[in-house]
Amino acid sequence: MTIIDGTNLRLGRLASSVAKRALRGEEIIILNTEKCVITGKKRSVIKDKRDMRQIGSRYKGPFLPKRADRIVKRAIRGMLPYKKKRGREAMGRIRTYIGIPEEFKDQVKDLETLENAELGAVMKKNYITVETLSKEAGYIL
Repeated sequence: MTIIDGTNLRLGRLASSVAKRALRGEEIIILNTEKCVITGKKRSVIKDKRDMRQIGSRYKGPFLPKRADRIVKRAIRGMLPYKKKRGREAMGRIRTYIGIPEEFKDQVKDLETLENAELGAVMKKNYITVETLSKEAGYIL
């Protein structure tokens, strides 16, 4: 079981690496999902999210999540063949949490981070956190 801290990790890179590991059979837990970041200008990221929510209807979808942990899990689902058995099984091996739940408080020192997904010093202002995106979508943490 691998526990990953999502603080300051790029969402797309986090999702792709977690999807690969889950397909290989690893059980993965992602904590602090609200602190993951999406690169790009804040206004354009929020506009893209709003435009996606306008597509379809409330009966047919697409059914897009508002909660921060569900946004991250949906991004991971996009990297998996979720309509096939192995993709569904891989999704079952992934758990996402907002913050750090009580059951993982004692394992805080063992949290793993992904080197290739870190935000880095280059991106100083052109990003938005998943928490901010979640609030813009209408979810209150």
